[in-house]
Amino acid sequence: MPQVTDHGAGVRSVAVPIPDNPLGHTLVYVVDTDRGPVLIDTGWDDPASWDALTGGLAACGTAVGEVHGVVITHHHPDHHGLSARVREASGAWVAMHAADISVVRRTRETEPGRWLAYMADKLTAAGAPEEHVAPLRAARRPRLPGLSPALPDREIVPGELLDLAGRRLRAIWTPGHTPGHVCLHLEEDHPARLPGHGRLFSGDHLLPRITPHIGLYEDPDDDTVPDPLGDYLDSLERVGGLGPAEVLPAHLHPFTDAPSRVRELLDHHEERLTGLLTLLGTPRTVWQVAERMEWNRPWADIPYGSRNIAVSEAEAHLRRLVKLGRAEAVTGSGPVTYVAV
Repeated sequence: MPQVTDHGAGVRSVAVPIPDNPLGHTLVYVVDTDRGPVLIDTGWDDPASWDALTGGLAACGTAVGEVHGVVITHHHPDHHGLSARVREASGAWVAMHAADISVVRRTRETEPGRWLAYMADKLTAAGAPEEHVAPLRAARRPRLPGLSPALPDREIVPGELLDLAGRRLRAIWTPGHTPGHVCLHLEEDHPARLPGHGRLFSGDHLLPRITPHIGLYEDPDDDTVPDPLGDYLDSLERVGGLGPAEVLPAHLHPFTDAPSRVRELLDHHEERLTGLLTLLGTPRTVWQVAERMEWNRPWADIPYGSRNIAVSEAEAHLRRLVKLGRAEAVTGSGPVTYVAV
């Protein structure tokens, strides 16, 4: 049976499974509007996920063919994956922030082999051992996530109300997890009259118990050096100031007291940055930093793909330290090493 929860006042959620992922599900929100249901995210592109989504919509008293629109919090495949199938079945519009639309377009248009070469070069520059990089160099035409979702046909403009008839849903730009991540503030009284200002669909930006991945904004054609962790920390402050009565995240469960959760996450990242400075008493590569950082399991037990994600997150933290003037790259080092200042 589909896992459907009624959150009151025309908002429900459908738990859509993520294959082989410890998170288990993406919570796809179904928001009633005067023109029909609008989805916030869609879930992973997988037959079982599609069945869960369509079954959940039926349990909500509607059907996928009646969906009026789809609002995507960010481009990751557990959020955007089924958007093309939903649009094909319903004719719904699909909306996303311009920065993530660019990522979707680039992923669709870039030759997969180029992505592999780019990833291999990035890992080599990070100091990854050759035995880790070799499978990427040997791979052929991988099936990369992000090739099948819809290219969005509407742009989410930060600060503006979305075109949802009969609802007040305002877009809040919250880069960090992705460059175009948005939270969505439902500026309506809470149905249970909880204290605070409306409800916040937080995507992956603000989650209970876990911290979202903050990695790099990868683009083979862009040589700029963004600061995604800095973006994320600034975005957290912005969301905390909204003071929503309830947060409706894309994973786990709804929760209250967003400012306290924001403070926990800010403290977590400050502690992590401080810990990295201790590691950087000795010059280390990004890979050497990643294998010494604290993760949810020992480094030896982290799977291959997850190690790549961990390296990306380690580099995001190092970039933040460099920008703050607390660390620097060692001139002439190759692969590049970093040291505390």
